[in-house]
Amino acid sequence: MASSLSGLDIQEEATCPICLEYLTDPVSVDCGHNFCRGCITQYCAEWVGCGSLTCPICRSQILKGNFRPNWQLRNLVEKMKHVTVCPRHKKTLDLFCEEDGEAVCVVCERSSQHRSHTVLLIEEAAQNYKEKIQAHLKTLKEEREKLLGLKATGEGKSQEYLRQKIVSEFQQLRQFLEEQERLLLAQLEKLDEEILRIQKENVTKLSGEISHLSELIHELEGKCQKPASEFLQPLLYSDCRCSESWG
Repeated sequence: MASSLSGLDIQEEATCPICLEYLTDPVSVDCGHNFCRGCITQYCAEWVGCGSLTCPICRSQILKGNFRPNWQLRNLVEKMKHVTVCPRHKKTLDLFCEEDGEAVCVVCERSSQHRSHTVLLIEEAAQNYKEKIQAHLKTLKEEREKLLGLKATGEGKSQEYLRQKIVSEFQQLRQFLEEQERLLLAQLEKLDEEILRIQKENVTKLSGEISHLSELIHELEGKCQKPASEFLQPLLYSDCRCSESWG
């Protein structure tokens, strides 16, 4: 099985001898060799003052600026950019090994690694995989149609289920709020009882203090109404007691 392209030779033809990359806007000089337009233009500019301008490859005399666009080579380079080359044998990878699931060249096909494997043209292998994908895609589309049908018939049921669920949750929330209301009312009732008890204790205590102060006021008012000698007698008696204790 022969390769459709001679990978190494064509790759060399598509490579610029100056930059060693794929040709960009390839042009031909007087001797027929091809270069990137930018590369040969820079080469000519650097040659100024070095004598007659010659081809970088064959040293034939060429004229500056006498470049002819090579459209066929340009198209070939564009195609070569999309062609992968075997890194070992420099041949195009235009075959496909089904066992290893990888692209191979004609030399790889004849090696011991792939000799007993099923090797197809890469276009044929790609077509087989496309057919498998299309079959799987058909199954997926059919499954999607089924799901869309179930969705259409189930939308009504879903809405009814959602309505019932909302009603149920609302009832649960209402019961919860009613229970919380009962608990708060019970706590308020206990709080009112505690406040009333404290108020009664305070009233009782204040009544006792008021009674005591009333008695004291009455006693002092009575003393203030006594004659001077009688009013001071308790004080004089108290002073005598104090003097005896000092003596």
